[in-house]
Amino acid sequence: MASFKTLDDLTDISGKRVLVRVDLNVPCKDGKVTDATRIERVAPTILELSDKGAKVILLAHFGRPKSGPEAEFSLAVIQSAVEAVLDRRVHFASDCIGDAASSAVASLEDGGILLLENTRFHKGEEKNDPDFVKALAANGDIYVNDAFSAAHRAHASTEGLAHHLPAYAGRTMQAELEALEAGLGNPKRPVVAIVGGAKVSTKIDLLKNLVRKVDALVIGGGMANTFLAAQGIDVGKSLCEHDLADTAKAILAEAQDAGCAIVLPTDVVVAREFKANATNETVAVAAIPADAMALDVGPDSIKAVNDWIAKAETLVWNGPLGAFEIGPFDTATVSVAKFAAEETKAGKLVSVAGGGDTVSALNHADVADDFTYVSTAGGAFLEWMEGKPLPGVDVLKS
Repeated sequence: MASFKTLDDLTDISGKRVLVRVDLNVPCKDGKVTDATRIERVAPTILELSDKGAKVILLAHFGRPKSGPEAEFSLAVIQSAVEAVLDRRVHFASDCIGDAASSAVASLEDGGILLLENTRFHKGEEKNDPDFVKALAANGDIYVNDAFSAAHRAHASTEGLAHHLPAYAGRTMQAELEALEAGLGNPKRPVVAIVGGAKVSTKIDLLKNLVRKVDALVIGGGMANTFLAAQGIDVGKSLCEHDLADTAKAILAEAQDAGCAIVLPTDVVVAREFKANATNETVAVAAIPADAMALDVGPDSIKAVNDWIAKAETLVWNGPLGAFEIGPFDTATVSVAKFAAEETKAGKLVSVAGGGDTVSALNHADVADDFTYVSTAGGAFLEWMEGKPLPGVDVLKS
């Protein structure tokens, strides 16, 4: 990966106007932020710049407004939550460009923090419109991108600004890029990837990229059923995309050509109904009853995955191994997560995980803090795993 400038390259910024793209797209209910994780992640960058005397001007989107300003998507809703996390006064401007923004910036003291209104209230944001980019840039001397989660989009505030102002990666962006480099960019080998989830159709590009990058690819969740069925195994009433049999066979062939071991379940936990604590049994994959569905992988499959992790230097994880949301079908995901966490804590493994379900699963297993890095970036993390270019990252490379 090409090098990129970070806050370490910023000197003598007292009094400078620093436009900081952050991810403040947090969940809210009844006007209250219900999860401040994303605010907490960008706090180090904001506080570091503030402590160095910069005028910190925050740019962010919130929700999906359709046609201009909408009260429910105003960042004013989360102003107090940002203040609570930072333990600093945070000023607010009712627009991100124009007189409202420029006057707020002009009155901002050195070290002060200003939150500008939702960038998506302007159509020029998602279109990366040159005039809108210039209007944003008019309020800054320096641009810092700390929103990896939006880096897969070439929007005005995520990509366009870097062409108009000196551009740097914030601390969260820096940590994410360094973790991803350790995960797939230039990893220690052997590399094992775990890919789970419901459908192969949503992760075809991911699987095709990984078989060329990793030494072993563990396929779990509903996806595994599609691969088993493609090999002639009757998976009963299990979730399965039978129409993707040829795709699964092609991926298996690509893996063989690339020398990548594909690790599929050899035993599964089956039930006749999808509900918590449903009557279940463990069977070999070749013995799945016609009226049952596979909801988790069994103990032999868990051991096989953990054996691969024990041999690995690097683990990349996206997607659960079973229906972890309902017990006891969380057993495999929790067991493997705990083992990977132990290997990481022992200094034997670099573990990088990401994706909404994956983060939830690792939190469920109470091991998220024990992994080397857990990305909350969602779509950007998935596109990185797919090997796709990320405009908001590429523009920072020097």
